[in-house]
Amino acid sequence: MGTRPERVLVTGASGLIGQIVMERLADRYQLSALTRRPVEFPSHIANIEDLDAILPAFERIDAVVHLAASPAVDTPWESILPDNLIGTYNVFEAARRAGVETVVFASSNHTIGGYETDGAPDLYRLDDERAYDHTAEVRPDSLYGVSKVYGEALGRYYHDKFGLRVFNLRIGSVLADDDPRSERIASSTSLLDITPAETYARYRGTWLSQRDCAELIVRCLESTEVDWAVVYGISNNPRQFWDIGHARELLGYAPVDSAPVGDEP
Repeated sequence: MGTRPERVLVTGASGLIGQIVMERLADRYQLSALTRRPVEFPSHIANIEDLDAILPAFERIDAVVHLAASPAVDTPWESILPDNLIGTYNVFEAARRAGVETVVFASSNHTIGGYETDGAPDLYRLDDERAYDHTAEVRPDSLYGVSKVYGEALGRYYHDKFGLRVFNLRIGSVLADDDPRSERIASSTSLLDITPAETYARYRGTWLSQRDCAELIVRCLESTEVDWAVVYGISNNPRQFWDIGHARELLGYAPVDSAPVGDEP
């Protein structure tokens, strides 16, 4: 099985989750960054579309947290292809060539978003018992979701063929202000035709706090008995229609935050 990594590369380190990792995990690992453009912290500057350009960033790296992608659920094909498909292949291939042991891949709940499309808004009710775990058949709700299904399948190939340890995190809703009651939520972009009140109810189930997000990534990096996983990333919310029991059992994930009930604006 795996060993605890010391040198961790973060792709997309200038994005929201990338910044969370760089700030919250700097005292645990020797972090390095890969970004498309210059940033305020040291980083290897290259586009993940270019395999040759990113290869130097993977040298002497133990683990990669792959976050670089076009993150919007309504991202068009013209960006999905280079950023989420070609780029993800290049990251896995660069990791293989460099002898990296572990890749933590930022997948998404949108890999199974079709269940939510069918079930909303009743799915958000606290008394609704429906929940989807890692065994649910994939039902992407967008090209973005398709790209994350592709990334998971690619990770499985690199695990089976080349022995990479791969952790696929189907991440919920990570917010810049870390507040599931934020007034910004009501106007957030979504494929769902739901009201602002229903949107707040949704976040009771989908919120992933910044510290729980960082800790879930740590659980993947620190796991020495697991070499393949698909897990959901949400906090210990009052409504959990994405099941985190597998993450608890497999990785020892123990989220400490929880979205509030009845305290929406």
